[in-house]
Amino acid sequence: MRGGDERSGELFSYVDLEARVRRDHPLRVIRVIVNETLSALGSEFAALYSGMGRPSIPPEKLLRAMLLQAFHSIRSERQLMERLEYDLLFRWFVGIGVDEAAWDHSTFSKNRDRLLAGEIAAKFLSAVLAQRQVKQLLSTDHFSVDGTLIQAWASMKSIKPKEGSSEPPKDGGGRNADADFHGQRRTNETHASTTDPDARLYRKGAGKEARLCFMGHGLMENRHGLIVDACLTQADGQAERVAALHMIEPWADRSNAITLGADKAYDAQDFVNELRSMKVTPHVAQNANGRRSAIDGRTTRHTGYAVSQRIRKRIEEAFGWIKTVAGQAKTRFRGRERVGWAFVFAAAAYNLARLPKLVVAPT
Repeated sequence: MRGGDERSGELFSYVDLEARVRRDHPLRVIRVIVNETLSALGSEFAALYSGMGRPSIPPEKLLRAMLLQAFHSIRSERQLMERLEYDLLFRWFVGIGVDEAAWDHSTFSKNRDRLLAGEIAAKFLSAVLAQRQVKQLLSTDHFSVDGTLIQAWASMKSIKPKEGSSEPPKDGGGRNADADFHGQRRTNETHASTTDPDARLYRKGAGKEARLCFMGHGLMENRHGLIVDACLTQADGQAERVAALHMIEPWADRSNAITLGADKAYDAQDFVNELRSMKVTPHVAQNANGRRSAIDGRTTRHTGYAVSQRIRKRIEEAFGWIKTVAGQAKTRFRGRERVGWAFVFAAAAYNLARLPKLVVAPT
């Protein structure tokens, strides 16, 4: 018998969000880990808020919503709040009831400075890795490092001569006037973006165009390919090696040697010597392009070197997810601190997206 297409509203309705989410949904595993992580950060959140005034939107709910934004490639907070208004799965994960209204999208902007000041993104990444079911997945002996470019939220037309430069500024034509940069020499020493002064012109390789960029860095453990540390710097030729030393240092044990895999951009004598002084074996790809490599047969003869060179490429999968799924290929923020916060938080979201296939689902 065919049912009738009738639209009769109910006066009262009871919706159990827990029953609406299937038992094997990947977000169930993620939510357990996220809730335990946020509970561990309770004292950090308390320090960011005063004891006076009207209660705000809990930071735990804001962070859960931002994780959903990364998981589902939602472009803006406005679209995120629209999705939260009607999506029962989103409401269940964030922790708001069916009858509660979604908050205004401007709440994120008002609270972002508070979360930025508390360095919550880095603490959240560390707290996720400190969870018992996650910590046992990590390798403490073998790591890989790499960097990736994050395009700045600034137009090339925003690049103007710095104060004191010999090139006079060009006025007129409105805010989006036609511009011809052909034949002009613009460098980071003489020019800067008026939209985002922290962004730097960077050329990825010979024959490539220069773009306004930041440089994101990630340290990956080799057992399961999880990001154990992340940071963002200005884009320059030394940033990758400096960031790698900074990230590997807390993991370096003076009594036990560890390995660090990297591509040929890290093949520099100073960098390799610094790693060896930290008792970190440099499994760096040899750069034999017209010069002598800092990596010789003492390192390449071991089978572990070939293994590290194969596994280190998995960090590109993390960068691919962070930039494509989490939307960090071109940042939506300005300023190194804000862009860095979003990059580190996206790295934590990547780890969480991986965990349902790595940990045992709760019963």
